[in-house]
Amino acid sequence: MADENNAYSFTTAATQQVTLRPGSAGFKMWRGESLPEVTLAYESWGELSPAADNAIIIFTGLSPSAHAASSTKDSSPGWWEYMIGPGKAIDTDRFFVVCANSLGGCYGSTGPISINPASGKRYGADFPDVTVEDIAQSGYLLMRELGVRKLHAAVGSSMGGMSSIAYAMQYPGEIDYLISISAAISALPLTIALRSLQREIIRSDPAWNEGQYDDDNKPLSGMSLARKLGLVSYRAADEWNSKFDRARLPAEKLTGKRFEHEFEIENYLEYNAQKFINSFDPNSYLYLSRAMDWFDVAEHGDSLKSGMAKVDVRRALVVGVTTDILFPSRQQREIAELMRSTGTDVNYVEIDSANGHDAFLIDDEHFSPVVKKFLDESN
Repeated sequence: MADENNAYSFTTAATQQVTLRPGSAGFKMWRGESLPEVTLAYESWGELSPAADNAIIIFTGLSPSAHAASSTKDSSPGWWEYMIGPGKAIDTDRFFVVCANSLGGCYGSTGPISINPASGKRYGADFPDVTVEDIAQSGYLLMRELGVRKLHAAVGSSMGGMSSIAYAMQYPGEIDYLISISAAISALPLTIALRSLQREIIRSDPAWNEGQYDDDNKPLSGMSLARKLGLVSYRAADEWNSKFDRARLPAEKLTGKRFEHEFEIENYLEYNAQKFINSFDPNSYLYLSRAMDWFDVAEHGDSLKSGMAKVDVRRALVVGVTTDILFPSRQQREIAELMRSTGTDVNYVEIDSANGHDAFLIDDEHFSPVVKKFLDESN
Protein backbone atom coordinates (compact mmCIF):
# COMPACT_ATOMS: atom_id res chain seq x y z
CA MET A 1 0.00 0.00 0.00
CA ALA A 2 1.51 3.33 -1.06
CA ASP A 3 1.88 6.27 1.29
CA GLU A 4 0.27 9.32 -0.29
CA ASN A 5 2.38 11.51 2.01
CA ASN A 6 5.64 9.95 0.85
CA ALA A 7 8.27 12.62 1.51
CA TYR A 8 10.68 11.04 -0.98
CA SER A 9 8.22 10.64 -3.84
CA PHE A 10 10.61 11.30 -6.72
CA THR A 11 8.11 10.56 -9.44
CA THR A 12 7.58 12.44 -12.66
CA ALA A 13 4.81 12.99 -15.15
CA ALA A 14 6.06 9.87 -16.89
CA THR A 15 5.97 7.64 -13.80
CA GLN A 16 3.26 5.01 -13.66
CA GLN A 17 2.38 2.60 -10.87
CA VAL A 18 1.07 -0.94 -11.02
CA THR A 19 -0.07 -3.07 -8.09
CA LEU A 20 0.96 -6.71 -8.30
CA ARG A 21 -1.16 -9.32 -6.55
CA PRO A 22 0.47 -12.68 -7.32
CA GLY A 23 -2.20 -14.77 -5.56
CA SER A 24 -3.92 -15.52 -2.29
CA ALA A 25 -0.56 -16.03 -0.57
CA GLY A 26 0.58 -12.55 -1.61
CA PHE A 27 4.08 -11.71 -2.74
CA LYS A 28 6.26 -14.50 -1.32
CA MET A 29 9.76 -13.24 -0.57
CA TRP A 30 13.07 -15.06 -0.89
CA ARG A 31 13.78 -15.21 2.84
CA GLY A 32 10.35 -16.55 3.76
CA GLU A 33 8.24 -13.50 4.56
CA SER A 34 5.52 -12.07 2.36
CA LEU A 35 3.67 -8.90 1.42
CA PRO A 36 -0.07 -8.83 0.68
CA GLU A 37 0.66 -6.94 -2.54
CA VAL A 38 3.46 -4.99 -4.18
CA THR A 39 3.25 -1.65 -5.96
CA LEU A 40 5.99 -0.81 -8.45
CA ALA A 41 6.64 2.63 -9.89
CA TYR A 42 7.98 2.44 -13.42
CA GLU A 43 8.57 4.42 -16.58
CA SER A 44 8.65 3.18 -20.15
CA TRP A 45 9.97 4.30 -23.50
CA GLY A 46 9.24 3.06 -27.01
CA GLU A 47 6.43 0.74 -28.10
CA LEU A 48 5.87 -2.94 -27.42
CA SER A 49 5.88 -4.84 -30.70
CA PRO A 50 2.79 -6.84 -31.80
CA ALA A 51 4.71 -10.02 -30.99
CA ALA A 52 5.77 -8.58 -27.59
CA ASP A 53 9.36 -9.64 -28.36
CA ASN A 54 11.25 -6.33 -28.10
CA ALA A 55 11.05 -5.60 -24.36
CA ILE A 56 14.06 -4.61 -22.27
CA ILE A 57 13.96 -4.21 -18.51
CA ILE A 58 16.44 -1.90 -16.78
CA PHE A 59 17.26 -2.82 -13.20
CA THR A 60 18.64 0.07 -11.15
CA GLY A 61 21.42 0.38 -8.63
CA LEU A 62 20.66 1.06 -4.97
CA SER A 63 19.36 4.62 -5.12
CA PRO A 64 17.99 5.59 -8.59
CA SER A 65 14.35 6.17 -9.36
CA ALA A 66 12.48 4.81 -12.37
CA HIS A 67 13.31 8.00 -14.28
CA ALA A 68 16.21 6.60 -16.28
CA ALA A 69 15.71 8.88 -19.30
CA SER A 70 13.65 11.78 -20.56
CA SER A 71 10.55 11.27 -22.68
CA THR A 72 7.74 13.19 -24.33
CA LYS A 73 5.91 13.02 -20.99
CA ASP A 74 8.86 14.42 -19.04
CA SER A 75 11.78 16.20 -20.68
CA SER A 76 13.97 16.28 -17.55
CA PRO A 77 17.16 14.22 -17.95
CA GLY A 78 17.16 10.79 -16.36
CA TRP A 79 19.97 9.09 -14.46
CA TRP A 80 21.01 7.12 -17.61
CA GLU A 81 20.09 9.77 -20.13
CA TYR A 82 23.03 9.14 -22.46
CA MET A 83 22.21 5.43 -22.76
CA ILE A 84 18.44 5.34 -23.42
CA GLY A 85 16.51 7.04 -26.21
CA PRO A 86 15.89 7.18 -29.97
CA GLY A 87 19.03 6.09 -31.81
CA LYS A 88 20.99 5.66 -28.59
CA ALA A 89 22.67 2.48 -27.34
CA ILE A 90 19.38 1.24 -25.88
CA ASP A 91 17.36 2.40 -28.86
CA THR A 92 13.76 3.26 -28.00
CA ASP A 93 12.90 3.38 -31.72
CA ARG A 94 13.59 -0.35 -31.69
CA PHE A 95 12.90 -1.51 -28.14
CA PHE A 96 10.18 -1.19 -25.53
CA VAL A 97 12.21 -0.20 -22.47
CA VAL A 98 10.96 -0.38 -18.88
CA CYS A 99 12.71 0.80 -15.72
CA ALA A 100 11.19 0.33 -12.26
CA ASN A 101 12.06 1.75 -8.89
CA SER A 102 13.27 -1.26 -6.91
CA LEU A 103 11.10 -3.07 -4.43
CA GLY A 104 12.23 -1.69 -1.07
CA GLY A 105 12.96 1.70 -2.60
CA CYS A 106 11.30 5.01 -1.81
CA TYR A 107 10.38 6.50 -5.18
CA GLY A 108 6.87 5.13 -5.58
CA SER A 109 7.46 1.39 -5.10
CA THR A 110 6.52 -0.61 -2.02
CA GLY A 111 9.15 -0.18 0.67
CA PRO A 112 9.72 0.78 4.31
CA ILE A 113 7.90 4.11 3.84
CA SER A 114 4.79 2.33 2.56
CA ILE A 115 1.77 1.89 4.80
CA ASN A 116 1.55 -1.44 6.60
CA PRO A 117 -2.11 -2.48 6.22
CA ALA A 118 -1.92 -4.34 9.54
CA SER A 119 -1.09 -1.19 11.52
CA GLY A 120 -2.15 1.70 9.30
CA LYS A 121 1.33 3.18 9.80
CA ARG A 122 4.53 3.10 7.78
CA TYR A 123 6.37 -0.20 7.91
CA GLY A 124 9.72 1.35 8.88
CA ALA A 125 12.03 -1.40 10.10
CA ASP A 126 9.08 -3.81 10.29
CA PHE A 127 9.24 -4.16 6.52
CA PRO A 128 10.12 -7.73 5.44
CA ASP A 129 13.70 -8.57 4.46
CA VAL A 130 14.32 -7.60 0.83
CA THR A 131 16.70 -9.53 -1.42
CA VAL A 132 17.99 -9.11 -4.95
CA GLU A 133 15.86 -12.13 -5.82
CA ASP A 134 12.75 -10.26 -4.63
CA ILE A 135 13.66 -7.32 -6.84
CA ALA A 136 14.05 -9.70 -9.80
CA GLN A 137 10.70 -11.37 -9.02
CA SER A 138 8.90 -8.02 -8.87
CA GLY A 139 10.44 -7.08 -12.23
CA TYR A 140 9.26 -10.37 -13.70
CA LEU A 141 5.70 -9.82 -12.46
CA LEU A 142 5.74 -6.24 -13.74
CA MET A 143 6.72 -7.33 -17.24
CA ARG A 144 4.00 -9.99 -17.28
CA GLU A 145 1.51 -7.33 -16.19
CA LEU A 146 2.65 -5.26 -19.19
CA GLY A 147 2.04 -8.17 -21.56
CA VAL A 148 5.61 -9.43 -21.88
CA ARG A 149 6.22 -13.15 -21.55
CA LYS A 150 9.85 -13.20 -22.66
CA LEU A 151 12.38 -10.38 -22.48
CA HIS A 152 14.60 -9.40 -25.33
CA ALA A 153 17.11 -8.27 -22.71
CA ALA A 154 17.63 -7.62 -19.01
CA VAL A 155 20.11 -4.83 -18.32
CA GLY A 156 21.56 -3.71 -15.02
CA SER A 157 24.52 -2.00 -13.40
CA SER A 158 25.78 -2.45 -9.84
CA MET A 159 22.85 -3.85 -7.82
CA GLY A 160 20.93 -3.80 -11.10
CA GLY A 161 23.45 -6.20 -12.63
CA MET A 162 22.88 -8.56 -9.71
CA SER A 163 19.12 -8.27 -10.27
CA SER A 164 19.53 -9.08 -13.97
CA ILE A 165 21.56 -12.19 -13.14
CA ALA A 166 18.99 -13.20 -10.51
CA TYR A 167 16.18 -12.78 -13.05
CA ALA A 168 18.04 -15.05 -15.48
CA MET A 169 18.53 -17.71 -12.79
CA GLN A 170 14.98 -17.55 -11.44
CA TYR A 171 13.33 -17.55 -14.86
CA PRO A 172 15.62 -19.60 -17.13
CA GLY A 173 14.90 -19.28 -20.83
CA GLU A 174 12.79 -16.15 -20.36
CA ILE A 175 15.53 -13.68 -21.37
CA ASP A 176 17.28 -13.71 -24.73
CA TYR A 177 20.12 -11.32 -23.88
CA LEU A 178 21.69 -10.34 -20.57
CA ILE A 179 23.81 -7.26 -19.82
CA SER A 180 25.59 -7.08 -16.47
CA ILE A 181 27.73 -4.02 -15.73
CA SER A 182 29.94 -3.64 -12.64
CA ALA A 183 28.01 -6.25 -10.67
CA ALA A 184 28.85 -9.33 -8.58
CA ILE A 185 27.81 -12.94 -8.12
CA SER A 186 28.54 -12.54 -4.41
CA ALA A 187 29.73 -9.58 -2.37
CA LEU A 188 33.39 -9.22 -1.46
CA PRO A 189 34.40 -8.80 2.21
CA LEU A 190 35.50 -5.22 1.48
CA THR A 191 32.13 -4.21 0.07
CA ILE A 192 30.26 -5.97 2.87
CA ALA A 193 32.43 -4.10 5.38
CA LEU A 194 31.82 -0.73 3.72
CA ARG A 195 28.07 -1.20 3.53
CA SER A 196 27.99 -2.57 7.08
CA LEU A 197 29.69 0.61 8.30
CA GLN A 198 27.17 2.72 6.41
CA ARG A 199 24.28 0.88 8.03
CA GLU A 200 25.88 1.14 11.47
CA ILE A 201 26.36 4.88 11.04
CA ILE A 202 22.69 5.35 10.14
CA ARG A 203 21.48 3.16 13.02
CA SER A 204 23.78 4.99 15.45
CA ASP A 205 21.95 8.24 14.81
CA PRO A 206 19.48 8.61 17.73
CA ALA A 207 16.88 9.91 15.30
CA TRP A 208 16.79 6.51 13.59
CA ASN A 209 14.76 5.29 16.59
CA GLU A 210 14.84 1.59 15.61
CA GLY A 211 13.57 2.55 12.18
CA GLN A 212 10.42 4.28 13.45
CA TYR A 213 11.18 7.92 12.63
CA ASP A 214 8.93 10.49 11.01
CA ASP A 215 9.51 13.12 8.35
CA ASP A 216 10.19 15.82 10.92
CA ASN A 217 12.96 13.93 12.69
CA LYS A 218 14.87 11.73 10.27
CA PRO A 219 18.41 10.40 10.94
CA LEU A 220 19.96 12.96 8.62
CA SER A 221 23.31 13.10 10.39
CA GLY A 222 23.76 9.35 10.04
CA MET A 223 22.62 9.42 6.42
CA SER A 224 25.05 12.23 5.62
CA LEU A 225 28.05 10.34 7.01
CA ALA A 226 26.97 7.08 5.36
CA ARG A 227 26.59 8.83 2.02
CA LYS A 228 30.02 10.41 2.28
CA LEU A 229 31.58 7.00 2.92
CA GLY A 230 29.74 5.68 -0.11
CA LEU A 231 30.83 8.57 -2.32
CA VAL A 232 34.48 7.94 -1.51
CA SER A 233 34.13 4.33 -2.67
CA TYR A 234 32.18 5.11 -5.85
CA ARG A 235 35.05 6.92 -7.54
CA ALA A 236 38.70 6.06 -8.19
CA ALA A 237 41.62 7.55 -6.23
CA ASP A 238 43.22 8.98 -9.37
CA GLU A 239 40.00 10.82 -10.20
CA TRP A 240 39.94 12.41 -6.74
CA ASN A 241 43.57 13.42 -7.23
CA SER A 242 43.02 14.99 -10.64
CA LYS A 243 39.79 16.70 -9.65
CA PHE A 244 40.81 18.15 -6.30
CA ASP A 245 44.47 17.48 -5.56
CA ARG A 246 44.98 19.41 -2.27
CA ALA A 247 42.89 22.41 -3.29
CA ARG A 248 41.62 24.42 -0.34
CA LEU A 249 38.49 26.46 0.12
CA PRO A 250 38.83 30.23 -0.35
CA ALA A 251 39.43 32.18 2.86
CA GLU A 252 36.01 33.83 2.72
CA LYS A 253 34.34 30.42 3.12
CA LEU A 254 36.23 29.63 6.33
CA THR A 255 34.90 30.59 9.76
CA GLY A 256 37.98 29.88 11.84
CA LYS A 257 36.30 27.08 13.79
CA ARG A 258 38.55 24.20 14.76
CA PHE A 259 38.27 21.13 12.48
CA GLU A 260 35.96 22.83 10.00
CA HIS A 261 36.00 21.74 6.38
CA GLU A 262 39.08 23.25 4.79
CA PHE A 263 39.69 21.25 1.61
CA GLU A 264 37.65 21.29 -1.58
CA ILE A 265 37.18 17.52 -1.39
CA GLU A 266 35.53 17.92 2.03
CA ASN A 267 33.21 20.56 0.65
CA TYR A 268 32.33 18.33 -2.30
CA LEU A 269 31.40 15.42 -0.02
CA GLU A 270 29.32 17.69 2.21
CA TYR A 271 27.44 19.23 -0.71
CA ASN A 272 26.58 15.89 -2.30
CA ALA A 273 25.64 14.28 0.99
CA GLN A 274 23.24 17.10 1.83
CA LYS A 275 21.69 16.85 -1.62
CA PHE A 276 21.10 13.12 -1.12
CA ILE A 277 19.85 12.88 2.45
CA ASN A 278 16.59 14.72 1.84
CA SER A 279 15.80 12.67 -1.25
CA PHE A 280 16.30 9.09 -0.04
CA ASP A 281 14.80 7.14 2.83
CA PRO A 282 17.31 5.87 5.44
CA ASN A 283 15.46 2.58 5.94
CA SER A 284 15.46 1.93 2.19
CA TYR A 285 19.21 2.49 2.28
CA LEU A 286 19.54 -0.13 5.02
CA TYR A 287 17.33 -2.69 3.31
CA LEU A 288 18.78 -2.40 -0.17
CA SER A 289 22.42 -2.31 0.91
CA ARG A 290 21.79 -5.46 2.94
CA ALA A 291 20.20 -7.09 -0.10
CA MET A 292 23.45 -6.57 -2.00
CA ASP A 293 25.45 -8.21 0.80
CA TRP A 294 23.14 -11.23 0.87
CA PHE A 295 23.18 -11.95 -2.85
CA ASP A 296 25.07 -15.14 -3.66
CA VAL A 297 24.66 -17.12 -6.87
CA ALA A 298 25.72 -20.26 -4.98
CA GLU A 299 22.43 -20.14 -3.06
CA HIS A 300 20.67 -21.04 -6.32
CA GLY A 301 22.47 -24.39 -6.38
CA ASP A 302 25.10 -26.15 -4.32
CA SER A 303 27.93 -24.04 -5.77
CA LEU A 304 28.52 -20.91 -7.82
CA LYS A 305 28.76 -23.03 -10.96
CA SER A 306 25.54 -24.96 -10.38
CA GLY A 307 23.74 -21.72 -9.54
CA MET A 308 24.99 -20.00 -12.68
CA ALA A 309 24.11 -23.08 -14.74
CA LYS A 310 20.47 -22.04 -14.35
CA VAL A 311 21.10 -19.03 -16.59
CA ASP A 312 19.71 -19.82 -20.04
CA VAL A 313 20.21 -16.89 -22.42
CA ARG A 314 21.28 -16.66 -26.04
CA ARG A 315 24.16 -14.35 -25.22
CA ALA A 316 25.47 -12.21 -22.37
CA LEU A 317 27.55 -9.05 -22.09
CA VAL A 318 29.61 -8.52 -18.94
CA VAL A 319 31.37 -5.19 -18.45
CA GLY A 320 34.01 -4.29 -15.87
CA VAL A 321 35.92 -1.10 -15.07
CA THR A 322 39.63 -1.16 -14.29
CA THR A 323 39.37 1.46 -11.54
CA ASP A 324 36.26 0.11 -9.77
CA ILE A 325 37.12 -0.74 -6.14
CA LEU A 326 33.57 -1.71 -5.11
CA PHE A 327 32.99 -4.24 -7.90
CA PRO A 328 36.52 -4.75 -9.26
CA SER A 329 37.14 -5.96 -12.78
CA ARG A 330 38.33 -9.33 -11.49
CA GLN A 331 34.78 -9.91 -10.23
CA GLN A 332 33.44 -9.15 -13.70
CA ARG A 333 35.91 -11.59 -15.25
CA GLU A 334 34.73 -14.16 -12.72
CA ILE A 335 31.12 -13.65 -13.82
CA ALA A 336 32.07 -14.02 -17.49
CA GLU A 337 34.24 -17.09 -16.91
CA LEU A 338 31.57 -18.75 -14.77
CA MET A 339 28.94 -18.15 -17.45
CA ARG A 340 31.23 -19.58 -20.13
CA SER A 341 31.92 -22.64 -17.99
CA THR A 342 28.19 -23.38 -17.91
CA GLY A 343 27.69 -22.96 -21.64
CA THR A 344 26.66 -19.32 -22.02
CA ASP A 345 28.00 -17.33 -24.99
CA VAL A 346 29.63 -14.36 -23.23
CA ASN A 347 31.24 -11.17 -24.46
CA TYR A 348 33.46 -9.66 -21.74
CA VAL A 349 34.61 -6.04 -22.04
CA GLU A 350 36.92 -4.28 -19.62
CA ILE A 351 36.79 -0.50 -19.76
CA ASP A 352 39.70 1.67 -18.71
CA SER A 353 37.85 4.60 -17.17
CA ALA A 354 39.04 7.08 -14.56
CA ASN A 355 35.58 7.21 -12.93
CA GLY A 356 35.61 4.07 -10.79
CA HIS A 357 32.33 2.33 -9.95
CA ASP A 358 30.25 5.31 -11.10
CA ALA A 359 31.75 5.14 -14.59
CA PHE A 360 28.61 3.55 -16.06
CA LEU A 361 26.62 6.64 -15.03
CA ILE A 362 28.88 9.23 -16.65
CA ASP A 363 31.33 7.69 -19.12
CA ASP A 364 29.24 7.86 -22.28
CA GLU A 365 32.30 7.69 -24.52
CA HIS A 366 33.30 4.22 -23.34
CA PHE A 367 30.01 2.59 -22.36
CA SER A 368 27.61 3.58 -25.15
CA PRO A 369 29.55 1.90 -27.99
CA VAL A 370 29.90 -1.34 -26.02
CA VAL A 371 26.20 -1.63 -25.18
CA LYS A 372 25.10 -0.42 -28.63
CA LYS A 373 27.27 -2.97 -30.44
CA PHE A 374 25.94 -5.81 -28.31
CA LEU A 375 22.28 -4.88 -28.79
CA ASP A 376 22.74 -4.10 -32.49
CA GLU A 377 24.00 -7.65 -32.95
CA SER A 378 21.02 -9.12 -31.07
CA ASN A 379 18.14 -10.32 -33.17
